[in-house]
Amino acid sequence: MRVLITGASGRLAEWIVKALRDEHELVLFSRTAPPADRADLPWIQGDLNCLEDCYRAVEGVQAIQHLGAVPWPSDHPVQRADRERSGAPVPPLDATLHTNIMGTYYLMQAAVRAGVQTVVMAGSNCAFGHGYRISQRPFPFRYLPMDEDHPSDVEDSYSYSKLAGEELLASYTRAYGIRTYVTRPAGICPPKRRREIAAAAAPAKAWTDWLWGYVPSEDLAEMHRLIMAKAADLPEHRIYVANAHDTTALEPTRELIQRFRPDLLPLADKLEGHAAFISAARAERELGWRSERTWREYL
Repeated sequence: MRVLITGASGRLAEWIVKALRDEHELVLFSRTAPPADRADLPWIQGDLNCLEDCYRAVEGVQAIQHLGAVPWPSDHPVQRADRERSGAPVPPLDATLHTNIMGTYYLMQAAVRAGVQTVVMAGSNCAFGHGYRISQRPFPFRYLPMDEDHPSDVEDSYSYSKLAGEELLASYTRAYGIRTYVTRPAGICPPKRRREIAAAAAPAKAWTDWLWGYVPSEDLAEMHRLIMAKAADLPEHRIYVANAHDTTALEPTRELIQRFRPDLLPLADKLEGHAAFISAARAERELGWRSERTWREYL
């Protein structure tokens, strides 16, 4: 199958390419040239924000792995202030919404015109809304571990764009019959990052809205591969949490809750050992997927 990979110069693309290249004919789409590890593959230079570029990139492909996105809320007051202080480039306020929503819209319009059969998009567990909080209002947990059916409570543009992207893809399934799938990864961790987590491991000092979540890059790529392989037997549109089975904390999960959020203890009965706050049980049931790697290997 001829598969287009957007965001093909990014970090996740390295692992998606490794997972797919033996089974599919891959075409890369990105603004900048891909690095050496995938420079042997065909590359189309272009921007998701340009409809004509998307038309060009999608021509002749049967499936899309959509990885391209702005990975943070470009209008978030704290994030923008941090960038200004550090001297890092500060993008336009609308950069996240424009690329993550309009760019996805352009890509899907191109997919319709080209007759694409399957689209797999890398979303984010930020679609729950527990990260990038702007108000002082705590995230309203209904149950733990959370899963794909847990209500969202997004406050920022990145989290909203990922939630909206899920529904945008679902609308193309309803309207045009394209099979669409979205993964919700936690912090994506290649081996180097997992080693760094182990080297810096220390007892937790405070609660984190990020819930000590992560997923190994290789395991996320395997989920994307499995979705492609099993798409014909899956529902036409589906969302899959992509989370390691454990957390990045040294302490057991209920101990973290007892220390920092005892109000959540009534919800924590199912959290044994270092169990993640977000469950990937759906992917285990429907895809036969499980996160096989852990940063604890490097302790």
